[in-house]
Amino acid sequence: MFSSEMISSQQNHVVNTIETMPPETITASPTLVQRIRKVFSRELLVTLALGQVLSLLVCGIGLTSKYLAHEYHANTPVFQSFLNYILLFLVYTTTLAVRQGEENLLAILKRRWWKYMILGLIDIEANYLVIKAYQYTTLTSVQLLDCFTIPVVLLLSWFFLLVRYKAVHFVGVGVCLLGIGCMVGADVLVGRQQGLGDHKLLGDLLVLGGAMLYGISNVCEEFIVKNLSRVEFLGMMGLFGSFFSGIQLAIMEHKELLKVQWDWQIGLLYIGFSACMFGLYSFMPVVIRRTSATSVNLSLLTADLYSLFCGLFLFQYKFSGLYLLSFVIIILGLVFYTSSSTYVAQDPRVYKHFRNAGHPITDTPTLGPLEPSVTYTSLRQEIEEEPRIRVA
Repeated sequence: MFSSEMISSQQNHVVNTIETMPPETITASPTLVQRIRKVFSRELLVTLALGQVLSLLVCGIGLTSKYLAHEYHANTPVFQSFLNYILLFLVYTTTLAVRQGEENLLAILKRRWWKYMILGLIDIEANYLVIKAYQYTTLTSVQLLDCFTIPVVLLLSWFFLLVRYKAVHFVGVGVCLLGIGCMVGADVLVGRQQGLGDHKLLGDLLVLGGAMLYGISNVCEEFIVKNLSRVEFLGMMGLFGSFFSGIQLAIMEHKELLKVQWDWQIGLLYIGFSACMFGLYSFMPVVIRRTSATSVNLSLLTADLYSLFCGLFLFQYKFSGLYLLSFVIIILGLVFYTSSSTYVAQDPRVYKHFRNAGHPITDTPTLGPLEPSVTYTSLRQEIEEEPRIRVA
């Protein structure tokens, strides 16, 4: 009798608790506006904006290079890169030199000098091959084949950074490449086939080689800035980049440099190029640390379009509505890619969550034996608080 009264009172208590539950605790299905706000979060919009800042810097690099080569006949790609590496050396290598302890320049060189030497050579030759390709092939071929960097970054990130992608990421990459195809189609329609086109096979091979080296450099950069230090990466690039590009300049380009007719206009163009290049190198690790090398390379696809829009006023390019359409398509692909997070397979037996777009992770109660929860905001490991256990 006593037991049945206790059970009845407990049931009444549960019923009363459910009936008196505040209505605001009952979650309704999200509306269309709420879903759009969830997709276009502040984090996603900031990511898109940072990527477009990089594209504008690349646009500035392209415009100053075009003026130097076509208006003033200054074909000095190695010298232009050398100026950037000197700036990196003066700012970041000297910063490492005055540091104390394990982050000092000498301590880093003792542990990893040969790795940074190889990475510096890769970065130098990637810049040189792509710029050199413009002498042999057309602008359209460069725009198409330069996209080879994206599959290289995807594959290297999969095998070496252990990044795992969802279907939406491949959809986003495909949409971005569709936008590039639309832009190239517009170039063909308006007759914008810039470039000599002589020895086209050689030029295409140079672009593919440069794109592959760019992919290797970007993935190494992502690993370094997420696990070591942005200043260390830039300092080592300044040290080895200035050394090897100086040697290459003395061997291959000293005659071209002597042919330059120096005046204040050419000086301003070199200063503008160096400023854009230095800004790109300094700012790209910040964006890569926040997102990924793949996301950055997808964002840079709009750089050609910014150069085109500037060329409408500076070089009297012909306009086509397909250019605007391609820009919208590329941005849509970026939204697809950055709207969802990727995974990092730190442990081969289980994939841990890697927050690529900053989405919060819900804390749900678990049943059975508890395991430590690991979240990756970069490639470093952070142990979260243990989930709360509800005891009945």
